[in-house]
Amino acid sequence: QVQLVESGGGLVQAGGSLRLSCAASGSIFRVNAMGWHRQAPGKQRELVATITSGGSTNYADSVKGRFTISRDNAKNTVYLQMNALKPEDTAVYYCNAEVWTILSGRDDYWGQGTQVTVSS
Repeated sequence: QVQLVESGGGLVQAGGSLRLSCAASGSIFRVNAMGWHRQAPGKQRELVATITSGGSTNYADSVKGRFTISRDNAKNTVYLQMNALKPEDTAVYYCNAEVWTILSGRDDYWGQGTQVTVSS
């Protein structure tokens, strides 16, 4: 079994910064792409950023230039540095990862979510 545990959410004023972390643990053979999604109240979950095992990144237009995704492959951990936060960034942020396990092969896993609230 694989678990993704997020941390780092909280309340911040507009213009401030937060750093989210997400660590994958369990019977992991290899972690491929990792990413962050978010879901605001009344809205669908949307992609924020992704990063491959080789370090290639992709961002939603709404966060380009403000957010930076990175990872530590040795720790199976992905990070999201969020700068210049706006009230519209308020959402529950979820990490996900494509993980190979010895028993189950390849599958997608999700964290439990961490709340980010940006006050105006």
